[in-house]
Amino acid sequence: MPDLPVALSAEDNKLVVLARATRARTRAAEGAAVRDSDGRTYAAATVDLPSLQLSAVQVCIGMAVASGSRGLEALVLLGDAEALTEPDAAAVRDFAGDDVTIIVTDPAGKLR
Repeated sequence: MPDLPVALSAEDNKLVVLARATRARTRAAEGAAVRDSDGRTYAAATVDLPSLQLSAVQVCIGMAVASGSRGLEALVLLGDAEALTEPDAAAVRDFAGDDVTIIVTDPAGKLR
């Protein structure tokens, strides 16, 4: 996966804002946002129900797939994690390959 840019572009910063707002609104453990290869954005939070557990990244990818997207340009994960979990990284690779910018931030949106 590509190295993290030194400074975020306006489009990548938009993903951070979307992930942060989604996490705050739902009070979830994580927020995530993606930009697909057509420039559309999707934001989601962790789903933690007794019968269904999905990470925020998995929900974003599911939303993109269900909308007909064919790939991702960038992904933001916002929360306490230092990096993507292996299941999340595998989902990104399965859907979009290795050429996706991955941005991981703390809950305030500060780059890790």
